[in-house]
Amino acid sequence: MPSSQPPQPPFATALLAGGIAGTTVDLSLFPLDTLKTRLQSHAGFFPSGGFRGIYRGVGSAVVGSAPGAAFFFCTYEGVKGILSSRRQRRHSIGIDGIEKDPVHGSKTAGKSWEAPLEHMVAASLGEVAACAVRVPTEVVKQRAQAGLHGGSSAAALGAILSQYKTVGLTGVWRELYRGWGITVMREVPFTVIQFPLWEALKGWGRRRKGGGSVEVSAGESALYGSVSGAVAAGITTPLDVLKTRVMLSKEREKVFTVLRDLLRNHGIRPFFAGIGPRVMWISAGGAIFLGSYQWAVNALQGNVL
Repeated sequence: MPSSQPPQPPFATALLAGGIAGTTVDLSLFPLDTLKTRLQSHAGFFPSGGFRGIYRGVGSAVVGSAPGAAFFFCTYEGVKGILSSRRQRRHSIGIDGIEKDPVHGSKTAGKSWEAPLEHMVAASLGEVAACAVRVPTEVVKQRAQAGLHGGSSAAALGAILSQYKTVGLTGVWRELYRGWGITVMREVPFTVIQFPLWEALKGWGRRRKGGGSVEVSAGESALYGSVSGAVAAGITTPLDVLKTRVMLSKEREKVFTVLRDLLRNHGIRPFFAGIGPRVMWISAGGAIFLGSYQWAVNALQGNVL
């Protein structure tokens, strides 16, 4: 019986396509990311640089983009493939449990919620893997974007590394990974919303073509990525504000301390600071990121673009 959904991209394809997608989106939308960071900065928008030097910190973004996105997609596609194979093997013994899959629009083994749950788990693990690269580059990038250390990524990194003599390797490591917890807390809910929605929209697109095994085009993937990214970005903006405040604080602060101070001194409003640029940036970013990823996968696998 033919497969009811497109073949899983192999490791090398996910690695290369993820690297291309990450670099493309970060370089394309870096100015919007800078504006969002300055809006969320404790110092305020104009003291942090306003509309000047919107490419400050681009060096760290270039260094971290490809490996971070490659880590994500290799983990995402790998875990998704393992979970899907286990589900199909589990139900291949008999015909019980066969029902219409709303994501892929075909007869497949298991219950309707299993595939979206697999995408949530795979995306969550992918984000944890990606954060190993993303958090240090975010720390350096955001300090440069906010005008610290002369707006230079190299100077921001140098300032962190120069602490080695006083705080040792452990201290430098903790400074580079400042905000790790809140970044994971932000990224996991984001991907839990975005990727199942993206996969569901792709499934609808495949059904529209009349076959679950025909992959969507890069343009369709870009549209679905834009919609899913915008929804996820709006919902997770408060977590993004907390992450930015933690990373830009002069001293190490606990997430709950920052949360309490914001609520006590300013109420709810600061938690949605920068929501406009964030939704615009991630909506456009979702289109570029998931569109370029699908383009690369289709090209590498010889599918119709």
